[in-house]
Amino acid sequence: MRLIVILFFSFLVQSSSLLGQRAAKFWWFDAGVKAQYGATGLFSSTIADSEDWNYDISTGYGVGVKLGINKGTSGFTIDAMLSNGEQDYEKAAGAEFDDSVIAVKANDNVVKWQTFDLYTLYRNNRQLGYFEIGPKFSFLRNATHEDPSGVSDVVDISNSFEDNYVSAVLGFGAYFLGSDGSFSGILGLRFEYGLTQALNEFGQVDGAYLPNLAVTSNLAPLFAGVSFELNWGIGYYGKASCGGRSKFIKF
Repeated sequence: MRLIVILFFSFLVQSSSLLGQRAAKFWWFDAGVKAQYGATGLFSSTIADSEDWNYDISTGYGVGVKLGINKGTSGFTIDAMLSNGEQDYEKAAGAEFDDSVIAVKANDNVVKWQTFDLYTLYRNNRQLGYFEIGPKFSFLRNATHEDPSGVSDVVDISNSFEDNYVSAVLGFGAYFLGSDGSFSGILGLRFEYGLTQALNEFGQVDGAYLPNLAVTSNLAPLFAGVSFELNWGIGYYGKASCGGRSKFIKF
């Protein structure tokens, strides 16, 4: 919660900085499509310390659209994305479970989740590169537990998750196509860490999320991967330096 407050006040500071820039600078707007792919996970110290389960490397992806509101080299971006994440768990060697629980007869258990994600990020564009930071608000669409060996059926565990959660986002990258605002291609890296609990009270009880385990610590969704954007300039709005009327001009 403290990190959320810090992020909020940093946005207020950046907003004041934007509004305080010279009036001769134009506001300019762009929109685009984007995709990202990389490592995903659901980290909890309870699971990390468990003697029964080990983490496996997992991957996920997201696709969506983006709107940019900029002034000078600074601005805000709003990303709306449909995301898919996965976390694989492997039974530890020597782990003992109740054989009557079919879900634990396999060596691997996989949790998959789908969300609608809304990013509200501060972005700074300088020297053909960019830096972004801010919060992501995720809204759960679905979550399932499955055994990749086919021993057990796919089970809907959406009732173990909160309907929404908040993550911190940090990203940076460079322009590889265009830079004049009318069209651009961007390739970068993005890192995300869940700040609020993803599991609800039911999901934290013994066996609700993973067999033979009560998840008592925060379950934090993670992402670390590559982000790709294609942007088209919409136009810009401002007043000429000679003092004429403000107007909107398309790229």
